[in-house]
Amino acid sequence: MAAANLVNLEAVDKVYGTRALLDGISLGVAEGDRIGVVGRNGDGKTTLVRLLAKLEEPDAGRVTHTGGLTLGVLTQGDTLDPAATVRHEVVGDMADHEWAGDARVRDVLTGLFGGLDLPGFEQGLDTVIGPLSGGERRRIALAKLLIGTPGLIVLDEPTNHLDVEGIAWLAEHLRTRRAALVVVTHDRWFLDQVCTRMWDVQRGAVHEYDGGYSDYVFARAERARIAATEEAKRQNLVRKELAWLRRGAPARTSKPRFRIEAANALIADVPPPRDSAELMKFANSRLGKTVFDLEDVTVRAGGGADGRVLLKGLTWQLGPGDRVGLLGVNGAGKTSLLRTLADAARSGGERQPAAGRIVAGRTVRLAYLSQEVTELDPQWRLLESVERVRQRVDLGKGREMTASQLCEQFGFGREKQWTPVGDLSGGERRRLQLLRLLMDEPNVLFLDEPTNDLDIETLTQLEDLLDGWPGTLVVISHDRYFIERTTDTVHALLGDGALRMLPGGIEEYLNRRARIRETQAQPQPQSQPQSAGQAGTPQAAAPAAGLSAADARAAKKELQRIERQLDRIGGKEGELHAAIAEHATDFARVAELDGQLRALAAEREELELRWLELAEAAEAG
Repeated sequence: MAAANLVNLEAVDKVYGTRALLDGISLGVAEGDRIGVVGRNGDGKTTLVRLLAKLEEPDAGRVTHTGGLTLGVLTQGDTLDPAATVRHEVVGDMADHEWAGDARVRDVLTGLFGGLDLPGFEQGLDTVIGPLSGGERRRIALAKLLIGTPGLIVLDEPTNHLDVEGIAWLAEHLRTRRAALVVVTHDRWFLDQVCTRMWDVQRGAVHEYDGGYSDYVFARAERARIAATEEAKRQNLVRKELAWLRRGAPARTSKPRFRIEAANALIADVPPPRDSAELMKFANSRLGKTVFDLEDVTVRAGGGADGRVLLKGLTWQLGPGDRVGLLGVNGAGKTSLLRTLADAARSGGERQPAAGRIVAGRTVRLAYLSQEVTELDPQWRLLESVERVRQRVDLGKGREMTASQLCEQFGFGREKQWTPVGDLSGGERRRLQLLRLLMDEPNVLFLDEPTNDLDIETLTQLEDLLDGWPGTLVVISHDRYFIERTTDTVHALLGDGALRMLPGGIEEYLNRRARIRETQAQPQPQSQPQSAGQAGTPQAAAPAAGLSAADARAAKKELQRIERQLDRIGGKEGELHAAIAEHATDFARVAELDGQLRALAAEREELELRWLELAEAAEAG
């Protein structure tokens, strides 16, 4: 029996000014559909879902809802009462025992806020909404929606302001709900986990695809190959991304559902996204041996001597060509760590952390993309603001671009380049901020939430640019796909004052966080209360049950040695992948190289197991 239609759009038009955002669109949403909406910023994604939800009227055509349909809609703004409390907006008039006995309410509050008592909100459920940040208000609006039972859920950028854990929870939660779903998001991992259909909004039209994001990438590449379109440059990026997906993005929970033979045919001549060995060689020539060396460093909130301790006793080496993804719960110190490193580099070593020492290499040329958008003169033309940094940029490996060419690669066409900066949208200003940083030819790049306000096409362009960029890269992002795509290793701040390298990547981080939550949820023995002097620091755990101080130091050294070995293996694997692509027609040579690759994989697996054993022992100690 066919699923019943919930919403129909028939020959819908929507025009803003002289531009037709949607032209004669006919679409339907049926029971059980989980639809992801993608497209460039400004092409009409939000307009489409607002029309679908009847928040706006079309200029022509009609939108019909089946009788009795209930909608839950999350827009980019919110309609929360600033004078109300979180309790009033989320659980309404339900008594405590009533909502606490509801499994869905408990799941939503725990998943979005970290606990039923809303840790992080000063008054818990009784916190007044008015003074809260935009991100906190957005989570409250999302919780209010998910606690209800709508027949159709419409979400516009739901992953904004959620961390990696929150996004993983939301994906699992939506997969288990029976309601139909339409979601606009640039989070490609989320799209792959949740969606079974895709709508691609382009130039007034909406193209439909079956499957999630991986299937959509494949279908676009296949359609481009068959039609032999003139957009060769953009489609090459699609094929390159497909090659990365097909080779196996780390920590993917399910393999792409498209036909393997067709995918292999499409990517047969596409090399791995990055030539790790070549990039490392060039990075060494630009940076030397030292980038950042940290010894016994303490980082405090706010950078002052009286702030809360975020990291304690940190010894870490960030080397030339390293590509690190930095994960952690909100407030664990990710941004504070980057700021501390940046202060040391920009002051020539004069500004040091609260304790310990940071040595920055003499050749370090740092660019830091923070979460704040730098204000520029609104009268400047876009191209002028870029050329004020530099006229041409060397991207490495013989690639040189003019300011205008780099603007085009970031989605600013020739006409757009003459737009005053003051007329740009928030997303366009974010792109411009990143573009200006890259024009300054840095050899060390810190990116703090770089995917905010960027559409999928711009993210793909940025990833392509970073593939050939020879330098040291550290990325903080809630965008799991972007971290897995652009970095080689994952380090995590788990809130205990330490920084850990995670061989298992983001999946290992989520597993560790789940174990921590389980431990915190268990009742603590009350027979021997801690004294005030025993609480509050990572060293407070009783050492008698774990490693001695000497053993702990030895374990730490071995952990660092294993991490260096894992990095070397990663480089060798990159070289072997490149060699296999180069000798694709020499089956004997490919077989030999494949054997070497398998041996490296086995060695890596042994090292990762040993690393996990040492890490767990160190934690227990």
